[in-house]
Amino acid sequence: MKIKNILIILCFITGLNTAFANDGWLNILNEGGNNKGIKCTQAIQNAVEKASKNGGGTIFFPAGEYLTGPIKLKSNITIHLDSGALLKFSDNFDDYLPYVEMRYEGIVMQSFSPLFYAKDVENITIKGRGVIDGQGKAWWNEVYRIETAKGPIPLTKYQKMWEEQNKGIVYSDYYKRTIDKKFFRPSFFQAYNCKNILIEGVTFQNSPFWTINPEFCDNVTVTGISIFNPHSPNTDGINPSSCKNVHISNCHISVGDDCITIKSGRDADGRKYNRPTENVTITNCTMLSGHGGVVIGSEMSGGIKKVTISNCVFDGTDRGIRIKAARGRGGVVEDIRVDNIVMKNIKEEAIVLSLFYDKDTKVEPVTEKTPIFRNIHMSNITGSNVNKAGQILGITEMPIQNVTFSNINMDGKEGFTVSTATDVEFHDVKVNASIGSSFKISDSKNIILDNVGSSTPIKGVPVIKLDNVSNMMINNNFPFNATDIFIEANGKETKNVFVKNNVFNNVTTAVKKGAALDKKAIIE
Repeated sequence: MKIKNILIILCFITGLNTAFANDGWLNILNEGGNNKGIKCTQAIQNAVEKASKNGGGTIFFPAGEYLTGPIKLKSNITIHLDSGALLKFSDNFDDYLPYVEMRYEGIVMQSFSPLFYAKDVENITIKGRGVIDGQGKAWWNEVYRIETAKGPIPLTKYQKMWEEQNKGIVYSDYYKRTIDKKFFRPSFFQAYNCKNILIEGVTFQNSPFWTINPEFCDNVTVTGISIFNPHSPNTDGINPSSCKNVHISNCHISVGDDCITIKSGRDADGRKYNRPTENVTITNCTMLSGHGGVVIGSEMSGGIKKVTISNCVFDGTDRGIRIKAARGRGGVVEDIRVDNIVMKNIKEEAIVLSLFYDKDTKVEPVTEKTPIFRNIHMSNITGSNVNKAGQILGITEMPIQNVTFSNINMDGKEGFTVSTATDVEFHDVKVNASIGSSFKISDSKNIILDNVGSSTPIKGVPVIKLDNVSNMMINNNFPFNATDIFIEANGKETKNVFVKNNVFNNVTTAVKKGAALDKKAIIE
């Protein structure tokens, strides 16, 4: 009986082993890979192909150091890095040949394979607690070499290949300097025309270019990851472009460019595909080093709509919330909600909406090339030690439209500037500026300032400064602290400015009127 029981137990264990061996998990160490830092690209790719033939599976990386070239993902494939696993990507450019169809800064072209590359597939995942290192320094140095060359230099074989494979590529004149490099670094992760993507838990570092970059994708979830890129060119964190149903949460990002950027294609190429990025949620993230915390644009020619940004902290980024475009882009940015944000140590603007990114341009007729910003609403934002509270800068033929700010508190060097906008409202907004006015508004109409002010008014400087503003209500204001000038208005186009229901007991001059101001412009 005892021998029989032992045989039964052995059969049971054997059965379990067989079951686990066929449960879709492929340990890369059993598939020809190694964890000693010796390049094993082919073993990893073979494991992906093997799992794909079986309908999908998980490629498992135990603790150790791995070295690979680019990995092409297939449908129903998971890359799982265990704690202690370090997956390094080769810095040999030859490993990223042949060129593949990809998108670079909003233009579709043939170039180096992204480190993780997927095209026309579904159900792909990268997860675990391991670290993935793009070893981007070689790529950055090549860009610096090309950019800093004094005079013409011989083309590399990669540049010649790019020329040959991208004949007839269309781009705007201002972008010629970038195109002339003929060297376009790969994104760390680019899924192209895919659906059902999950990236969870892992740490990405030292990306050659943009880090997480889904293009033309549907149902993308990025959660709980960390991204660390040092001071380096264009090493953005998470950049969904022309995607829909995107969920970004619980991420920690410190990079060489923008932390999270929403895009949809550049100029004519973006309008050709006409694929907006829409239905995007960004929540519970922290951003440290970066040009911007959460950015929309500037490549937004396919349109961007229905975006919510909430419960995030920006500490040390150059800017906080930034929405940017320029004449020539086209596209519409609309239906954006920003709520419950804390900012600190912001080097430039805490909030900026600008249609003068990339270039200084002249007024032109409204066409498909005219960018539009509208229906943008921000609330419950705290900023301390910011350089400038905010800026809205529209273009004459298309002012920025329908923007509201509610329950905002900013301490910084400069206040809010609004120029060439319509239907802009400030409700319960306090801006403590150390230089200049808290609110400067010019060449705009249909404006409401409701319960706004400064806790640190400056002698001889108006809290609110108006120039060529029409159809405006300034109401429900009660400066608590002694204030020298509350409103200064000027400009021959200023009219229909209503100053109502205010308590100015602590104000020396409620309204200072400029020489060009019509006598009937202010209604008190």
